[in-house]
Amino acid sequence: MVILVMRAARQTGSARRRHRLRHCPPMIRPAQPDDVPVLLRLTEQTGLFLPHEIDTLSELLTDYFAGLEQWQHRAHVLQRGNQAGGFVYYAPASLTDRTWYLYWIVVARELQGQGWGSQLLRFVEDDLRQRGARLLLIETSSRPAYAPTRAFYQKRGYVPCATVPDFYADGDDLVIFIRRL
Repeated sequence: MVILVMRAARQTGSARRRHRLRHCPPMIRPAQPDDVPVLLRLTEQTGLFLPHEIDTLSELLTDYFAGLEQWQHRAHVLQRGNQAGGFVYYAPASLTDRTWYLYWIVVARELQGQGWGSQLLRFVEDDLRQRGARLLLIETSSRPAYAPTRAFYQKRGYVPCATVPDFYADGDDLVIFIRRL
């Protein structure tokens, strides 16, 4: 009898924690070096990125924490409670007048479609407006698996402005989206 009561109390406590987490507002904070394994895992678990792309992200984040911040590169994590659910990485485009690139926007597969991506993108846009940015460019793939990603950008006011055929591989075009800030 005591065991059942304790088990029920434990389940109730666990249910309370899940309820609090679900109702805890997400927050965006600067990425930290100890986030890297989680961000790589989130990216890999989306199922969209190839192994060499995950390796590139790993190198990019290593370089970021080794000093790219001083070059105005930005990395932020969206989390609820202690759960990181997504991140963005963006930086100014070299040799341009206030043009920026959104290099990475990733939302955990199980959290997609719940507004996390929109919140991250709004954060980037607001931050860049405060910095006086003019344009934000986003490059993505033409592969069918990326159709929801392209629709996401278009729904948020991004316009496809260029396509480079076979850029990533034969049959995998580079699609460039742009938005004036």
